[in-house]
Amino acid sequence: MTNVDQLSIDTIRVVAADMVQAAKSGHPGAPMGCAPMAHVLFSRVLNANPKNSEWFNRDRFVLSNGHGCALQYVLLHLLGYKVSMGDLKNFRQMDSVTPGHPEKTHTEGVEVTTGPLGQGISNAVGMALAERHLGAVFNRPNFPVINNTVYAIAGDGCLQEGVASEACSLAGHLQLGNLVVLYDSNGIQIDGSTKLGFTENVLQRFEAYGWHTQSVADGDRDLDGIHRAITVAKAEKTRPSIIEITTTIGYGAAKAGTAGVHGSALGEDSLAAVKTLFGFNPKERFVVADDVYKFYQQRAEEGAQKEKEWNELVAKYAKAHPDLHADLTRRIAGKLPDGWESVLPRYTPEDKPEATRKLSETVITALAEKIPELISGSADLTGSNLARWPSAVDFQPETTQLGDYAGRYVRYGVREHGMAAICNGMAAYGGVIPFNSTFLNFISYAAGASRLSALSRLRVVYVATHDSIGLGEDGPTHQPIETFAMLRATPNFLNFRPADGNEVSGAYIAALQHIHTPTVVSLTRQPVPQLEGSSIENTLKGGYSLKTYGSGQKPDLLIAATGSETSIAVDTAKLLVEKNGLTVKVVSMPCLELFDQQPDDYRHSVLTPGVPSISVEALSTHGWHKYVHHPIGMTTFGASGPYKQLYEHFGFVPEVIAKKALNIVDYYKNVPVPTLDLQF
Repeated sequence: MTNVDQLSIDTIRVVAADMVQAAKSGHPGAPMGCAPMAHVLFSRVLNANPKNSEWFNRDRFVLSNGHGCALQYVLLHLLGYKVSMGDLKNFRQMDSVTPGHPEKTHTEGVEVTTGPLGQGISNAVGMALAERHLGAVFNRPNFPVINNTVYAIAGDGCLQEGVASEACSLAGHLQLGNLVVLYDSNGIQIDGSTKLGFTENVLQRFEAYGWHTQSVADGDRDLDGIHRAITVAKAEKTRPSIIEITTTIGYGAAKAGTAGVHGSALGEDSLAAVKTLFGFNPKERFVVADDVYKFYQQRAEEGAQKEKEWNELVAKYAKAHPDLHADLTRRIAGKLPDGWESVLPRYTPEDKPEATRKLSETVITALAEKIPELISGSADLTGSNLARWPSAVDFQPETTQLGDYAGRYVRYGVREHGMAAICNGMAAYGGVIPFNSTFLNFISYAAGASRLSALSRLRVVYVATHDSIGLGEDGPTHQPIETFAMLRATPNFLNFRPADGNEVSGAYIAALQHIHTPTVVSLTRQPVPQLEGSSIENTLKGGYSLKTYGSGQKPDLLIAATGSETSIAVDTAKLLVEKNGLTVKVVSMPCLELFDQQPDDYRHSVLTPGVPSISVEALSTHGWHKYVHHPIGMTTFGASGPYKQLYEHFGFVPEVIAKKALNIVDYYKNVPVPTLDLQF
């Protein structure tokens, strides 16, 4: 360890503690304990260019234990990213680039949004998967254009979360030797010692996953040992690596090694004592010596040189492999191939009824041939989700003889949460567009990660089949009732429930066009007819007037519906025309979020003011009162039985809905029809 190494480490510790003290909240313990390993990683190993944080072949770093984010912000500042000393002083303040946990959308140099434990290490698995895939597709002899490493720092809490187990188990199976995890083993969590509830042998667990394991006994001082272990891990090409580094949380503080330094500021007296111990003036704050800046600036210049060398390699690659270079350049820029929308099918009412999951399979097959960056997968429901196209090759190590790394279909196993978190990492890495698939009800398993898809503004497509009581005999354990309401309540999420083939095609167009938004495409198991009046173009508006039935100049009733209930709404309208002489307007609402984004006059033209309205959806009615006067939906869990019997039992048949509709029409003959607030 050199003098500048020690000064740099102590500076990281002290400035991180200053940040937490100034904010009067935060986590000083992890930054103070992890400072040596982070310093080694950033000053000796990690290849990145602060002058171009988007350099595509940079190594990726994920701070999985995001409560230690002050550590990352200090390092980014020292390296010259757009994190100023003023930003460090404004830690955890509104509109700061240094929020309370790392956020991809806020801070240059932060690769993924972490904080909820276990998510970051799972994202790192996704990044490693994306790197392996792109390397297999684009690398050629003498042209290793994609060959970076993914590093993560994770703590005890990260490894306790189930999502980490799911993702790391798959990483071992997939032999992702480009992934290196530094495990900050400090024996402390919020409640106290990990002896209270986490006493397993972590390295043996990871060995069982198929990982390469090492340990460093003195993570507080043994910089060379840490560096050697990382070097060995990097040389391991067929197994992901985890290095258990034993550290002291809050190193140097009076309460070091206890939960007392985990989640609150040290206090003025303790902070002053830490500064004195490390040779700093206890009366000064946010001090960085010139020697530390110079040391890290040199490392930043080395990163810039690495990118320069890579750019030179890519220029030669362009001459040797022009087609591959053009495709790689397009993917890095985030552009889709020209004319991709034209491959999507269109339907007329004369086309046969199909389950929307089957229609989705047709769309995914067409897209996969046109968009090579599309990577799909399923949580052990391939034959049900139908998200694998006929010519697809599985993403597998070649040694398994089950596929190869150029393959574009991932067998996630029964790991919904891990699947979603891995997809977040893939989307954050770039160059690929991840699709994943499961039953709609089981997105509840993945909610921690799907929420971060939205918060992180990542284009992840969730293919969710078996979307209602219409799945039938599997019963209420599998039938989603509240799930879509939860997804609709999540900001920055598109939730599609397409009614027919045109709406399925439109849903996927919207999903791919919204590059900063995740999308759920919710699909039926049972067949639905191709509807008169549906179109891809109207689907992109989220809601539209499907057709008005009857001869009146103004509707007597408006029925809004989604998915498989839209055709039921049509049949209900026809019945009301035939039996009762009403005029009924049917509105299809495949995506409420897109509908909300339309101009006021358009929304009012669809949801005609002054007309009594109902909605029909075999899910929870939560949220529908914004659009209609009387929602009709599920108020209980479902049941086991053939889907037609279930629809009859729960009242989703034209005769029952028509009876309710007539009561509503009659009611509003005597009272004014309320005006719905569509101003949003």
